[in-house]
Order: sequence, then C-alpha cells, then structure tokens
Amino acid sequence: MNLHAATAVLSTATANTAIEAALPAGFTPSTTAVAGNVWLTALVGVIPLLLFFVLLGVFKVKTHWCSLASLAVAIILAVVAFGMPLPLTLLSATQGVALGLVPIIYIIVAAVWLYSLTEKSGRSNDLRAVFNSIGKGDMRAQALIVSFSFCGLLEGLAGFGAPVAITGAMLVALGVPAIKAAVLTVVGNAINVGFGAMAIPITTAGRLGGENPLYVGALMGRLSWILAAFIPLILLGIMDGTRGIRQLWPLALVAGAATAIGHFFTPTFSYELTAVTASLLGLAASALFLLVWTPITPEEERSHVDTTNAPDRQRIALALLPYILVVVVIGFTKLWRVGVDVDALLKSTDVKIQWPGLYGELLTTSGEPSGSAIYTLQILSNPGTWIFVTGLIVAVVYAAYGKPGSFEMPLSRSLAALPQTIYNLRLSLLTIALVMALAFVMNFSGQTSAIGAALAATGAAFAFLSPLLGWTGTAVAGSATSAGALFANLQATAAAGANLEPGVLLAGNTIGGGLGKIVSPQNLTVAATAIGEPGSEAEILRKAAPFSIALVLTLCVLVFMASQGWFGSYLPDPTAFPNGAGV
Repeated sequence: MNLHAATAVLSTATANTAIEAALPAGFTPSTTAVAGNVWLTALVGVIPLLLFFVLLGVFKVKTHWCSLASLAVAIILAVVAFGMPLPLTLLSATQGVALGLVPIIYIIVAAVWLYSLTEKSGRSNDLRAVFNSIGKGDMRAQALIVSFSFCGLLEGLAGFGAPVAITGAMLVALGVPAIKAAVLTVVGNAINVGFGAMAIPITTAGRLGGENPLYVGALMGRLSWILAAFIPLILLGIMDGTRGIRQLWPLALVAGAATAIGHFFTPTFSYELTAVTASLLGLAASALFLLVWTPITPEEERSHVDTTNAPDRQRIALALLPYILVVVVIGFTKLWRVGVDVDALLKSTDVKIQWPGLYGELLTTSGEPSGSAIYTLQILSNPGTWIFVTGLIVAVVYAAYGKPGSFEMPLSRSLAALPQTIYNLRLSLLTIALVMALAFVMNFSGQTSAIGAALAATGAAFAFLSPLLGWTGTAVAGSATSAGALFANLQATAAAGANLEPGVLLAGNTIGGGLGKIVSPQNLTVAATAIGEPGSEAEILRKAAPFSIALVLTLCVLVFMASQGWFGSYLPDPTAFPNGAGV
C-alpha cells in the first residue's frame, strides 16, 4: 500500500468514526416516558391526534394543514417528552413519507388515472346506458346496482372520493332525486372502503400493526360479508321505503349474497381484489337475475333515456374494458401458479432497505434492532405497477378504436391525463404523505404504544370499542388509510396488552373506518358537489348518520365475539400467514 492509499484509508476511517460519534445513541420507546406513568404518557401521546381532530372537525382547517401541524407537535413531543433524539425523530418521518409514496400514493395515482381514461374518452355515457338496460328501466334497480356494485367496483380500483363523486352524478343522471342519490352513494360505498384502492387501508394497517396484510384481509372477509349481505336492503329502503323493499327484495338478496360471497372468499388469496371481485359478482348476479325476473315498477320510478344512440356490443365492451382488464391483470399477478408462481416471482424483486441512520439505532425492549426500521420497496409486486400497465393497454385500445367526433382519444391525450391526475390529487397526496410521517413519528417514539398500553387496561372491553377508533378516524380525517396509519399500531399494542388477537382488532379498525366514511365531512362535501347541491351536507348527514351508527355498532358486536373466540375455527388460522410488518 503506497502512502497516498494509506492516507486515504486513514482519512476514511477517521470520517466514519466521526459520523458514528455524531449519531445518537440507540433509542428504545417507552410507554412510561412521562413521569413513569402509563396514563400520563398516554395523555401526552394522544395530543397530536386530538390536535388533528380538533383542527379538522371543529375549526374546519384543511386536512393537509391539520396533518402538518400535528406532525410538528408529534416531533416536539417525541424529543421533549419521550426522549427520542431529534435526528431519529426526523428520520422516522422520512420513512413514513417513503411508505406513503410507495405503495400508497403510487396505487392511488394509477387507479384514478385508469378511471379517468373512461371519463375523458366519453365512454362513461355508454356505462350509464348499460346500467339502464340491466335495470329494465326501474330506477330503484339501477340505483341499487350503481350505488352498491358499480360504486364498489370503483372503490376497489380507485377509492379516494372518486367513487362517490362519479356514482352520485351518475345516479342523478339516471333520474334519482339529488339528496337520495347522495345518501345512496355514501351508504352503498361504505362496506368496500376498507378494501378500496386495491386494499391500501389493509396494507397500511397490516404493515403498521405488525401483521400480514393478507391475514388482516382474510379476517375482514369473515366479518364484512355479514354487513354486505344486508346493505342492498338498506339501499332499497333509502330509495323507496318499505314499498321498495317489498317490490325488489329478491334483487337485493341476490346482489347482497353474491357480494357477500366475494367478501368471504376473495381475501384469503388476494385481499387487494376483494372489492373489485365482490362488486363484479354482485353486478353479474344482479344482471343475470334481471334476465329472468322483472320487478313491479310504479310509473314514477321508471327511468326514461334516449335510446337513439344505444351502444352496440363493441361500445359496451370498450366501456367495460378498464374494469374487466384490471381484474384479469391483477388476478394473474396474484393468483397464477401454473409453471411459475408469479406472485412469488414478483415479490422476489422487492428490495429490503435498512433505513439509513435509523436501523440499528431504533431498538426493541430486548436491545435488538427494530425490524420496523426496514422499508420494503415494491415495484413489480406492487399492484400499482400493473394498474399502470392496464391503463397503457386501455389507452392504446381507445386510441385505435376512437374516431374523430366519436370517442376520439389519441394516445397523447391519455398520457397527458396522468400528470393532470397527479396535479388534481396534489393536496390529497400531500396529506397522505404527512399522515404517514405523523404515524411513524408517533409509532417509533412510543406515543402510540403508550396510548395502546393505557387502552389495554380496559381488557376485553377494548375489543368492543376498537372499531370505533377506525370509525372516528375516518369520520374526521376522511380516509380509512389515514385511520389505519394512525391507529394500527395502537390496536396491535392494545391487543397484546389485553391478550386479544391483534389481527381481529386491525380488521375491525379497517372495516369501521369504511363505515365512518359515511359521515366524513370530506365525503359529504364530495357527494353534495356531485349531485349539484352544494350546501346540502347537513341534510345528507342527517339522513345517512343513523345507518353509519347502526352498522358500526353491529360491527362492534361482531369484533367482540371474534375476539372472545366465539367463532372458533370459523376465523382463519394466523399460523397460516407469515407474520410481520413489511410482508
């Protein structure tokens, strides 16, 4: 080794020593950081959440500002009250932002862009004609199919408020009274919200709660089907009272049963496709049933559409193409096992990243490096990638079959819709990134754990209350994903302290979050805008809230029963699912 090389090695070693010396000592979160008392620690830890809810729910501050303010307070409390070194606190926030970007924001952008291709190409009008034909001119039948099955399909693909906006406007176009259209939409959408946008809420809750998302999704399916089976009857009651139920109950039972089957079975092998598959089953079952059964339709409930421009088979196929194709593509990547396990092959490309500066410094109570500081970068195994691929295929097909003045959709217009989609969602995407940063700071500093440890003292009673956390989180924040980010670790910690199954509570939290979206101010505003009745939020809330409350209380009972082992082997075996965040 020459003098220059030796000098370089010495300089590098000296620099590394200096960097290591500058790094904070290892940090272990404590649930008794404040005055050695778990209740005081929990009261301090809950401050960022209370601030978030008060700013949003009382002072009507924009969600991204609420998130930013709460994040700032969480960082201050992490350092001052919980003793977490500032560099580690800030690094925790950056890992949260990374998880917000991929997979969450990645999937949302892809799914909303895919839907926008249908809207911008003008083929959404053909979708409306399809539903009118399926419903045999009965507005109530159409409203049931659109608000439940079609809205659920959109929720499974895109979520993020788009299904409510699209479905509400479609129902009004079909002739449904505006306020009824809004109530139908927010209630019909709710059961699929937990599985929305390729089940991002489940992915978030599972990863932050330390459980395999597939296990959480399977548990959700064992509970959500019960609610899904009866929601169509509720929708008929909203649309036309007891007369609607009396005249169309067979259709409601068919739609509910088919959707319930999708909710029950699909999550056990592909939780991402649950809402899409269940809604397609409900749609197909309803359409087939109406081929052999005709409802009694009062004249005032008949729809009247222009039949002079009825779509032919090709136009119908092209209108349905994005939704059928995305199911086929995602289904292939998740389910194909002949010759090659495509899902395993794609997951083998995932990159595990020990978060720089955080991994090895964030420690467990046993002094080992926390696995939570490992970030999994998913590209090929991410559903968002395959939604983008589906969008590109649809864009090419739409360009090939479009003609000037008739569904003209050049490829350049489809591609231009992608940055436009990102721009339109910019504040919402920022909110997700900030909420994820908030969740990671609270989780890694011990704030969430302290709240969970205090709640665990309520014992078995917490199992009944746990869905109300998800319900409240989404009711205020407007996002089941955000509710999962905020409460997943809390649910898991409380479950461990109360000797409950964490997956059951995470499932209850996520389903409850969907039911809370019925009364979310943001969701109500989207619905009021979609029906062309701005300022009608209070009336929509008054009519929709009783259904939200009744459904979440029913869920509380189901979660309590499941947590106490009353369902026995009916629930999936947790040992069949590899455990751990980042799965």
